[in-house]
Amino acid sequence: MLRYPKRIIVGLVVVFCYACNQDQLHLQTIDNVQLEKNLLKVEVLAKNLDVPWDICYADDHSLFIAEQGGAVSRIDLATGKKKQLVKIAEVWRKRTAGLLGLVVHPQVQKNPYLFVNYTVQKDSLLIINRLVRYEITADTLKNPKVLLEVDGYTAHNGSRLAIGPDQKLYWATGDAYFGEKAQDPKSLNGKILRMNTDGSVPADNPIPNSYVWASGFRNMQGLTFSNKGLLYTSEHGDAIEDEINLIEKGKNYGWPAIEGKEDLPAEKAFALQHHTTLPIKSWTPVIAPAGITYHNGKGIPEWANSLLLTTLKGKSLRVIKLNDDGKSVKHEEIFFEKYYGRLRDVCTDKDGAVYLATSNRDWNPSPGFPLPGDDKILKISKADKATHKVLRAEEPETANLVSGKTIYQQYCASCHKEDGTGVLGTFPALAGSAKVKASPETLIPILLNGISKEQAGAAMPAFNFLSNEEAAAVLTYIRQNWGNKASAITPTQIKKQ
Repeated sequence: MLRYPKRIIVGLVVVFCYACNQDQLHLQTIDNVQLEKNLLKVEVLAKNLDVPWDICYADDHSLFIAEQGGAVSRIDLATGKKKQLVKIAEVWRKRTAGLLGLVVHPQVQKNPYLFVNYTVQKDSLLIINRLVRYEITADTLKNPKVLLEVDGYTAHNGSRLAIGPDQKLYWATGDAYFGEKAQDPKSLNGKILRMNTDGSVPADNPIPNSYVWASGFRNMQGLTFSNKGLLYTSEHGDAIEDEINLIEKGKNYGWPAIEGKEDLPAEKAFALQHHTTLPIKSWTPVIAPAGITYHNGKGIPEWANSLLLTTLKGKSLRVIKLNDDGKSVKHEEIFFEKYYGRLRDVCTDKDGAVYLATSNRDWNPSPGFPLPGDDKILKISKADKATHKVLRAEEPETANLVSGKTIYQQYCASCHKEDGTGVLGTFPALAGSAKVKASPETLIPILLNGISKEQAGAAMPAFNFLSNEEAAAVLTYIRQNWGNKASAITPTQIKKQ
């Protein structure tokens, strides 16, 4: 038996422990969050990412990331090490087109499949969204198999993917900026599609030989199953009525004839004829809901039986508490509003930790963003004690829309920006705009009737749901700010139109 001096043994132990610690996960805590009973910590898992559009936890204790530019990566959650698996060269990126949805088979050890959908520009006139299945290896993705293609656009691509308890693949598609496709039975746009993991149509779909599981959607940005097997989506409204929908087989959710609640005569008539389904939650003013996931309460008991929703315009995490049957909403809390910026996606791991993906380097960043290190993946989990600033939930506010500035910030600033500068090539600047300073008779119809994408490249919704006083207030605010010096608009002038 070999014998070594004690000092050598101690030295070997130190070296060995140091080597072990090199493979341990050490994250930077940046904030704490106080819930009713439990304290949470917010840590930075990854940073300097290229708009992480979708994140997905896999049962090998890793996190898969789809970055909008085309990269698919995996983070080992035991060590924090990130490895790029593939860069998809054919991804076409513009505005909200690019590498979008991603899901890993929930039994990845047995079924090493990863599914992605991304935008491809086939020629100057043809844009498609392509659904592809890859096989996962330790170092790369291989054997791509195209499962399905649907029409795409620079916006309204939908994109989210989920695998249900039935082991079927669900794909939430957008209307590709053509609302009529959502009601067209021949189109796969504006639909929830359901398929086998090899791309074939399941025999028990509601329409024989059709992928369509549900129809009537505008632009879904979130898709998740609960522990009861219920399927939920989050969806962008137009100027009003962002939605959470509970998806049921064969149901019609109304778009474009119905937006949110069925509260207008034409909407009621369409609902009666087509037996449409109402959302379980809607927001006006809109918050731009993005990724959504279900939390079972493990690790964070206060969030049991809740939908966790990230928002872009709202720049927040919403915790939406469900009733026991999961079919209605009991309560809503808001976390991190305008704190970390635009939040694009959310998922949970087996221990109940929550992961958020920021979206501050996308095509439409908010004033004051991106922050250093953006875009990031943030991890939220239990903490023993507070070591940083303690944040708390906020309750939803009832908006008072009489102020022109308030109305502008709620409805207009996400596109035209708070300082009226717009987004070059997409949303025109209002500062110094000839249309803004034109006669009231010219300007008012633009607000009330909207502008089609054929007229301006990017559609502007109609704001005729505003009261005469609200419409007058917001137009006056726009005409008298950012260097604009035009006459005020009165409610009477709005009423005449």
